[in-house]
Amino acid sequence: MNRRTAVLLLAAVLVGGFALAAGLYRWYAAERAERTVAASPSLVVRASAKTLGPADAKVHIVEFMDPACETCRAFHPFVQQLVERHRGKVKASIRYLPLHPGADTVVRILEAADAQGRYWETLHLLYETQPVWASHHEPRPDAIWPLLPRIGLDVEAIRRDMQSREIDAILQRDLADARALGLRQTPSFFVDGEPLRTFGYEPLQRMVDEAVARSD
Repeated sequence: MNRRTAVLLLAAVLVGGFALAAGLYRWYAAERAERTVAASPSLVVRASAKTLGPADAKVHIVEFMDPACETCRAFHPFVQQLVERHRGKVKASIRYLPLHPGADTVVRILEAADAQGRYWETLHLLYETQPVWASHHEPRPDAIWPLLPRIGLDVEAIRRDMQSREIDAILQRDLADARALGLRQTPSFFVDGEPLRTFGYEPLQRMVDEAVARSD
């Protein structure tokens, strides 16, 4: 075996080991979360969470997200598709786990936009422009302000409303619930209170499909 082959083999082993470790971490984290939810279901579902889809939908996807998270951005349209795929039967709620420094400020901007009836439009805008204001996992909230008028937001009202006690309470509650659930990564998904054990598009779709089938 020559040196180049040995290096490539070692790299493959390291990558495989990292993937296995990450998978095991998510599995055991899901185990812990499931036990915690069984004892305290309200840790997942809160009335303050913004929800897409009908209020009386039988299947409920809850996502703990960070607006600066690239994977959250990638999953956003997929979750929308799941709600549309099972129209009237599935709803999706957003909760916050801002892990990147400065991402809590972005959450405040997003929540303040709700007072102007532009929550979902603002979330779409933030994800669409994420490479501009959160390049290389380094959020720069100041870069968001020039973008907000694109969707008709009153920027001065956002600056004022984002400091409200109500938004403070939402952030504190979501962070406390995430800690109680043992969540350390975003996005973290729950379907009808059950954590997603194997991360990925297909496992999430399968979990939602199965929940819809049971509800029918």
